[in-house]
Amino acid sequence: MQLETYISDLLYRYECVTIPEFGAFLTQSVSATINADTNAFHAPKKVLSFNEQIQQNDGLLAHYIADVEKIPFEVANKKIAKRVRIIKSYLTQGETLTFKNIGDIVFNKEGKILFEPTYQLNYLTDAFGLSQFTTPAVTREVLKQEVEKIEKVIPIAVTPEKRQSKPYLKYAAVALIALTLGGFGASNFYVNQIETHNQLAQEEATKQLDTKIQQATFSLNPLPAATINVTKQTGNYHIIAGAFRVEENCDKKVNELKSEGFSARKIGVNKYGLHQVVYASYEDRLDALKALRNIKNTHNSDAWLLVKALD
Repeated sequence: MQLETYISDLLYRYECVTIPEFGAFLTQSVSATINADTNAFHAPKKVLSFNEQIQQNDGLLAHYIADVEKIPFEVANKKIAKRVRIIKSYLTQGETLTFKNIGDIVFNKEGKILFEPTYQLNYLTDAFGLSQFTTPAVTREVLKQEVEKIEKVIPIAVTPEKRQSKPYLKYAAVALIALTLGGFGASNFYVNQIETHNQLAQEEATKQLDTKIQQATFSLNPLPAATINVTKQTGNYHIIAGAFRVEENCDKKVNELKSEGFSARKIGVNKYGLHQVVYASYEDRLDALKALRNIKNTHNSDAWLLVKALD
């Protein structure tokens, strides 16, 4: 039995998944981070840890296995116990066990479990579609000493200059001012004339258009009524196919999945502004899990289950 597959499924929805008589995998949500050394932006995620002190059977893992494999709850518990015995035997021999998409487990010198998580999957469903990216560093311009010297305040001494009076310059200035004012007046008059002409022309065109509309007669033949049967998808269990920043890409994905026979549709935008597309929605959790496993095996290994009541 691939125990890590079931644990991985549960980590999307629960913060604690306990393996009876062995320990518990824990998740904690962390915000997006920036690495100042590499200029890398990391999306928000769930950080994984392991606590071997939590070993009491809460029934979560066994119930999930029983639902998926269609076996009794007691049989699921026995299969888990058998798998735990095998895991412990490997660890006591000094081997390192790798839980796919979860992490590595090994015994230290004191016989305590050491856990090293891997982050091949982001178990924070709200961050689906977000990935790490790196941006070039922003460089700032440094002022040079020459620029700093120019910015200093330098006193300027102004020496008055004696000039002989030239009365004809005064008359020339007066004439220049008069010509300028006359030019502005003529320009304003010309602009006003153009605006008046445009307004009259627009009113005449509007009047002619109204006359033509009043004279026009339209004969509309009613079209035959069309009956379309639409099956509305309901349920709180949604198999996510992807999330897109651009809604046009979202529509393309929906059409693509419909052409392949899926009941694809859009279910809205998550809090990161991404348009989400689902393969289908289900009322029953077991039906959704069965469909999810089939899609992951045959169509898209990155598909995942969203449990949410839509408005």
